[in-house]
Amino acid sequence: MVKNKMLKVKPLAFDSFGVRSMATFVETDDIAVLIDPGVSLAPSRYGLPPHPVEEQRMSETWADITEHASRSDVLVVTHYHYDHHDPAEPEIYYDKIVYLKHPKVKINKSQEKRASYFLDKLKGIPRSIDTADGKEFKHGSTVIKFSPPVYHGTNPKLGYVVEVSISCACGGEKVVFTSDVEGPSVDEQVEFIIQENPDILILDGPMTYMLGFRYSRKSLALAIENMNRIIKETAVKSILVEHHFMRDLKYKERIAEVYGCAAEKAVKVITAAEYLGRSIELLEARRKELYAKQ
Repeated sequence: MVKNKMLKVKPLAFDSFGVRSMATFVETDDIAVLIDPGVSLAPSRYGLPPHPVEEQRMSETWADITEHASRSDVLVVTHYHYDHHDPAEPEIYYDKIVYLKHPKVKINKSQEKRASYFLDKLKGIPRSIDTADGKEFKHGSTVIKFSPPVYHGTNPKLGYVVEVSISCACGGEKVVFTSDVEGPSVDEQVEFIIQENPDILILDGPMTYMLGFRYSRKSLALAIENMNRIIKETAVKSILVEHHFMRDLKYKERIAEVYGCAAEKAVKVITAAEYLGRSIELLEARRKELYAKQ
């Protein structure tokens, strides 16, 4: 965990831990916030189901998520994919303030259906529920700000997400959490990051494990260009490039230019695991190896 003045940021479950998730705990002197309390596994990778090691890791990270949910005042859901929320566990939202992606506006049919189901499960459980899209909420000196809806990826096919900024007016650090931007390859996704000018950026990186299939080389080039722009145009100190990006064993060579640009500006480009000082475990990307060792 890293602490600087008024803000603590703790990644709870990420792809560099061996699960599909971006669950993040942020604590200030005013409130504790849990962003995207969900975790899942790829149902199939290399034609193989999740390995028992992955299932054990998912169990461990979910236990950590639920423990931190109990300590949180605010829970945030940036969109309705199951690695970002779990409708089967509504009790973690008990007596919490909940900010969530609008369930009917700027949303695709799949996520709209999931949102409706989720809200039905939440009835009577949270202290309050507010839509987050483009809004700002203040809790003492802490400001939680949300972007307008931006693409989940490079187009609206998979729907929209909201990005999250958390800062302390008393001079502490600011963190921005992008959710599933898969890059960022789209200008609207970058604008919020540049505008918020974070110290710490938790970024869903390019989906290079599907390069040439569901993710184009043009999108990768744009993501590299935009990451370099963030490094050059903001005061960011640490960028955690994660989630979709950590499903590619060749991830470092995919954005070599970004690592070079970051080195020139003394910016850390790291994984969530490295941020916490733990080993990188790309369990999904190494699923064939895990089965071969049995």
